[in-house]
Amino acid sequence: MIFRYFYYLCIMRFRSRLFLMFACAAAVLLAGCIKMPESNGSGPGGPDGPDEPDNPSPSAEYVYPYGDEPRNVTAGLTLTFAPGTDLTGVEVVVPPLKYNKSLLVLLTQDDCKQAAFSATWAAINGRPLSDTYYYTAAHLRGGDMPPDTYGFGKTLGSTDGTGREVRFSFSTTLSPEWEYMDAEATVKPGYTDNYYRFFMQRGLMWGDVREMLNYGVGIAFHDVLVDEGAKNLPDSIFRHYGLSQEIMLDRLSGRGCKMLAEPDGNKAYVTAAMSYDPILSIVQQTGGETLRPFAVEDDLLKTAFNRGFWKPKEIPGVIEAQLALPVEEREAVNIGVHGTDRSWSEMLLWLNNTYGKDGSDCLWMPSPEEYFEYNYLRHHAVLTPRIEENTLHLTVDMPGGFYFYYPSLTLNLRGVDPAACSAVEGGGTVTGLSWGTCAEAVGDGKALAVNIDCRHALAEHAEHFVELYEKNPTAANRADARYFVEMLKESDRRQTLLERIK
Repeated sequence: MIFRYFYYLCIMRFRSRLFLMFACAAAVLLAGCIKMPESNGSGPGGPDGPDEPDNPSPSAEYVYPYGDEPRNVTAGLTLTFAPGTDLTGVEVVVPPLKYNKSLLVLLTQDDCKQAAFSATWAAINGRPLSDTYYYTAAHLRGGDMPPDTYGFGKTLGSTDGTGREVRFSFSTTLSPEWEYMDAEATVKPGYTDNYYRFFMQRGLMWGDVREMLNYGVGIAFHDVLVDEGAKNLPDSIFRHYGLSQEIMLDRLSGRGCKMLAEPDGNKAYVTAAMSYDPILSIVQQTGGETLRPFAVEDDLLKTAFNRGFWKPKEIPGVIEAQLALPVEEREAVNIGVHGTDRSWSEMLLWLNNTYGKDGSDCLWMPSPEEYFEYNYLRHHAVLTPRIEENTLHLTVDMPGGFYFYYPSLTLNLRGVDPAACSAVEGGGTVTGLSWGTCAEAVGDGKALAVNIDCRHALAEHAEHFVELYEKNPTAANRADARYFVEMLKESDRRQTLLERIK
């Protein structure tokens, strides 16, 4: 009996050890053989699953709170004129181009190129340029720059017609489903043994995009991560538009995308865009319309426009040919580009010096997104004037749409002497305001031009740049701080911010 009990205990212990050894072996085998699901291109934190613990989403740098922008805005203006001014004949109109410019230049940069940040954006915003290397927003913030940098010593743009700077802008395409956008830069200020960290990367990182958005750069769909056999299937492309949009909304704090830059002349992308509601604006290589801003008679919803892939040395001739035409007949100079380099930066410098703020100041170069919204509001905003003796009260109702972020207009008042206006004040929703006498682009008439901006966080945005300057008082940071503060309407807060950057 005792022997049987002892035997039983020995067998059970042996079996337990055997089971444990088997379980451990099985676990090792499974760990080595099971293949984890590959990314569908949405990247960590995409719509199909949580972040991978070993590949976290990049930390959220500051970005303007686009996700909180109201969809519809009502702006109130009060214009005071000299006593006795007859206001009964006043007409309020929205000119075809903002700031009463006579030439529209648009630029869309394809393929999510790193040069969109370190060349195009950098040239416009007075940042270092390099003929050999590339850098990221993280490098710029960390004071880690390539060894061969140079610069133009100024920012590039035009004015709002009252002397305030309006920097050039553009749109860049993104590749949200590709994981390289989640990469993080290696920042090593002062390290000179090698410069591998400044070699060209596969494309933009999300941190670069967030920084460009803060300066008004637009974004666009381009390629999506469809299977090889589905590249010409609109239904598959349509599904990936949705996946890409979800990633952008996540990575960009609620900032969505409403523009398509057709990739490789693939019309399936345009077909899919026509069914995908958020895409409202399209540019393509061929088969689209020619944009003549002064002949536009509708809101351009779902309208596809052609663009030209000129070399930078060809663009001055293209622009001068348009300027030789009557304003009413001019075409927008709608540029498409992939990589950019010194030749493109110098072309932008030429634009600034010839037809921008340091030249004749006749052109407007916004992002294609901003132009689309401006034209949309030009056709849908409701202007309601009310006269009270020598005061004109004007209500401007601005309806928005999917992912609208530019609630701003230029208003021309005709039928009254601009010099008779003594004050223009904006209500609570008006955050940016400037006004003055202007020459209208068409004809020889003079008008009182009022530029209004109703972005809800414009003052907070300006303060962010003031704080950056206070932390790091470089010339570039001071120029940025002044640029954004001067967008604001006259107020105590504006004056306080200006005092902080003297």
